[in-house]
Amino acid sequence: MVFGRSERDRGPAAAPTEPAAPAEPVTLKLLVAGGFGVGKTTLVGAVSEIRPLRTEEMLTEAGRPYDDTAGVEAKSTTTVVMDFGRITINDDLVLYLFGTPGQDRFWFLWDELAQGALGAVVLVDTRRLGDSFAAVDYFERRGIPFTVAVNCFDGAERHPAERIREALDLDAGVPVMLCDARERDSVRDVLISVIRHAMRAAAAEEAATAR
Repeated sequence: MVFGRSERDRGPAAAPTEPAAPAEPVTLKLLVAGGFGVGKTTLVGAVSEIRPLRTEEMLTEAGRPYDDTAGVEAKSTTTVVMDFGRITINDDLVLYLFGTPGQDRFWFLWDELAQGALGAVVLVDTRRLGDSFAAVDYFERRGIPFTVAVNCFDGAERHPAERIREALDLDAGVPVMLCDARERDSVRDVLISVIRHAMRAAAAEEAATAR
């Protein structure tokens, strides 16, 4: 004989359950850094699903001693605070992008922008590779994971990723990618690379701490 609770013994009927609210997506902050005129504003604008917030000003004669336009002579504006954009990777993940100003005199803003960042893109122009060292050093010193993205400008000589790695003296684990900062899919691949690299770095740090 099977025993169970009789109808008389049952407690009050359970209230109907409310449908679960959709989970909020995870939001992550990424920086886009690099030298003056390397294409940071273009990169943020290419991938952002909202109209990017830009803080650009016209280049002036007074700024010429500080703004080296060699190789980017057609450039007429410069970012003085930041660029800001947003991209939804999927239903669970949204990225907020903060583009840093490239000139030395605005580097004091980097510490503010870097707070809470998961990782960074260091955008590189092979015609002015020396302009990238400051950004690489900045993120290495602060332990912020980064991907080096080589912006393939029209007419610029192409170099293998490993040669870029050697020239910038990067650790073996730092991803180096060729990209076109004007193309959404190319930029999206770079951002995904940053996230994966940052996750690997976090897992390695956690494992080292647990030992």
